[in-house]
Amino acid sequence: MKRRRRTEILVRGSEKLAESLFEEIEKKYEIKMIEKPNTGLVMVKMRESAKNSLFYLGEVLVTEVKVQINKKFGLGIVKGYRPDLAYWLAVIDAAYNSNLEETNAWKKMLVEEEKRIKKAESLKEAQILKTKVNFETMKEG
Repeated sequence: MKRRRRTEILVRGSEKLAESLFEEIEKKYEIKMIEKPNTGLVMVKMRESAKNSLFYLGEVLVTEVKVQINKKFGLGIVKGYRPDLAYWLAVIDAAYNSNLEETNAWKKMLVEEEKRIKKAESLKEAQILKTKVNFETMKEG
């Protein structure tokens, strides 16, 4: 599973999943903190569709952490001030970069969480669509 997909699942899904994966690694391996949780601002780029040009929409607060396991680095960046989640993500990333045996069993859990996220999103979308007004069927009174 690619890093982007894995991270998206862990950020959008239940924090308990990220915490449990982190705890699995924490029990067995030495985690070296390279950069403690710190905050920063990241510029958000958007594409203006008419001219097809990029512009900066604004800044977003992020929390960033860097760790090392078995001489392999891991990076965790998350929107907002969430030092615990950023740390867990960094440890999980380092575990994957180190090809630790625990990561083999995680794919199934991550895929299940991804299904749960998609189901919740489709339910929310269905609720929103219930309130959608069809202007073509509206008649003047």
